[in-house]
Amino acid sequence: MMQLTFPNDFLWGVAASAYQIEGAYNEDGKGESIWDRFTRWPAHILNGDNGNVACDHYHRMPEDVALMKGLGIPLYSFTISWSRVIPQGHGAVNEKGLDFYDRLVDELLLADIQPLATLYHWEFPQALEDLSGWPNRDVTDWYADYARVVFEKLADKVKIFSTFCEPWVSAFLGYGTGLHAPGICDYSKAYQTAHHLLLAHGKAVQAYREGGHDGQIGMALNLNGLIPASESEEDRAATQRVHDETHALFLDPLYNGTYTEALYEYVGPHQPKVQTDDAKIISQPIDFLGLNYYNTDYVKFDLFGGLNKARLIPYSAPGWGRTEMNWGIDPDGIKREVLYVKENYGNPKIYLMENGCAMPDVPDENGFVTDWDRINFLRAHIRSLHEAIEQGANVHGYFAWSILDNFEWERGYSRRFGLVRVDYETMERIPKQSAYWYRDVIASNAISI
Repeated sequence: MMQLTFPNDFLWGVAASAYQIEGAYNEDGKGESIWDRFTRWPAHILNGDNGNVACDHYHRMPEDVALMKGLGIPLYSFTISWSRVIPQGHGAVNEKGLDFYDRLVDELLLADIQPLATLYHWEFPQALEDLSGWPNRDVTDWYADYARVVFEKLADKVKIFSTFCEPWVSAFLGYGTGLHAPGICDYSKAYQTAHHLLLAHGKAVQAYREGGHDGQIGMALNLNGLIPASESEEDRAATQRVHDETHALFLDPLYNGTYTEALYEYVGPHQPKVQTDDAKIISQPIDFLGLNYYNTDYVKFDLFGGLNKARLIPYSAPGWGRTEMNWGIDPDGIKREVLYVKENYGNPKIYLMENGCAMPDVPDENGFVTDWDRINFLRAHIRSLHEAIEQGANVHGYFAWSILDNFEWERGYSRRFGLVRVDYETMERIPKQSAYWYRDVIASNAISI
């Protein structure tokens, strides 16, 4: 058996997001979020589920940190709920909410677990949505104010911050298709939101630098693979349109200070309103790029396929099936995406901030899950990442999604991504086989193949 060893300073961790695990949706002064509102709409969430309790992490946080310590986890990537910290989105700070994250960080540090904090993972204060939401340019300043509050409280102890997680999802599933909160179907608002998310990111980076904080700040993008369904001109053009929306729309302004001209020409009347200095604010240097990778799709031209005239079909590499999300499995896709960023954007420092899968977990009589399907998935993707590093990619960390089974957005509790099983009736946490496998990977800084 051969071992693939990672660089000595390589970071290993796990990740989770606030709404998916915290619960306590209306406790200790927390304001309403768009997901609190969205989950109350009929027919929006499978089985009518919601995150009111989720994994009850808000009350069980010390237990969860102790669990991670027992599994040898060296770094925990968590997200902060804006509406827990500033209930109305701007104005008065909720000290009890801010104190929760301060206590979480202290608990992590006592357990020798390094914290990585993400300021925004799709969870927007409903009060700001009532003021026109992300299409309202004022939100970018309010977000920067929120970022300053968090930095002033936590930046002396948290040394890695991410401004946003997967802004494409917030813009296009939240404001374009309406699949996610706030449930709006308007591509003009989606593109304006994408621009404002980037602008808010830039303003938060400015606030971080102005505060003189000693650490790293970046942003995490979801860059899934795209393959033309055929060599036809129509399929290749459709693939490029999807690529421009999901990749170039964010990477080009971040690293080149420009938007893709072809994309802007194509979307026509949906182009966002951009002011003179916006590009300079967005493109200021960041310390790392977070890259989230889950799957690859074939892209086929489809006259009825929305604005991009494209239909996505799950792609699986030979010998692989699909996950419980009905996503294809393509381990080499992670290498292709990392190398794409390397070759086109100056080989920035990359953290692979989310990678994982939902599988048909079957617990035994003790609640234990022997999930070799998940282990095989993780091993193959980590191997692909190692190959990218061997080819010169500047990758410095890998985070498994997720530490806990949790609320999986529109799919409710029907899908499980966790390394640790959560019994939603009793809230008991039971590490799966994959948790112990990942513990050994971390301990050896290597995978066996």
